[in-house]
Amino acid sequence: MSIIKIKEDGGFRYVEEGEGPVLLLIHGLFGALSNWRSVVETFTSDYKVLIPLMPIYEKPAFEIETSVEGLKHFIHAFVNYKKIEMPVIIGNSLGGHVALKYTISFPQKVKALVLTGSSGLYESGMGSEFPRYKSYPFIKERVEYTFFSPVTATKELVDEVFGIVNDNFKALRVLRFARSAQKENLSKDVSGIKNPTLLVWGLNDNITPPNVAHEFNSLIPASELQFIDSCGHAAMMEQPEKFNRLVRKFLDKLK
Repeated sequence: MSIIKIKEDGGFRYVEEGEGPVLLLIHGLFGALSNWRSVVETFTSDYKVLIPLMPIYEKPAFEIETSVEGLKHFIHAFVNYKKIEMPVIIGNSLGGHVALKYTISFPQKVKALVLTGSSGLYESGMGSEFPRYKSYPFIKERVEYTFFSPVTATKELVDEVFGIVNDNFKALRVLRFARSAQKENLSKDVSGIKNPTLLVWGLNDNITPPNVAHEFNSLIPASELQFIDSCGHAAMMEQPEKFNRLVRKFLDKLK
């Protein structure tokens, strides 16, 4: 796949590829669409893959709070607008947090969850630091910290993050969402999730360490946990083949 095409309608910007049961992908704070490229390429042969662009860097067409709760309402509005029925929701980092809140609020609307590096319990967040330190070397170091292998932090990715944190409006929004995620602990709520849940975690995740995955696994009754070695906070980027293989196996069991 060369270019991920973005559609615009109904006040939403999103990617829509393939046909079949829906995989709803929810990105994190610095979640470029390219983060999901391997998932789109792998699953569009037998699934419809939808990726709404969350209004993290700019205000949406309709007003929402700059909080995780606000992003949950945004996803709910998108699901209703697109008339999505029983999606499997795949969320990374803040996107996992939003997926959890959506599932807690609307369990009957979700077929299953896949979480990787999800916030919601604990995270060593870099979002609260970014707006204060704007030098390129610092941003590069923080982006590299997200991954096991610094090579994964491409110049394109570092440039994108650098551009965001040097835009005062975007940086302020990122900070607000980051603080909202860090303040909110879902440990008392996730135990009520009965939807099948796959936890795919990087064994070398510095942002949401392995103990976070173990805690999610102990709290969510119908969850299974899979670790990927030599992998940081974004398994679908750093170890795409292993990530997709685990997701495929999980999806096959849901049929």
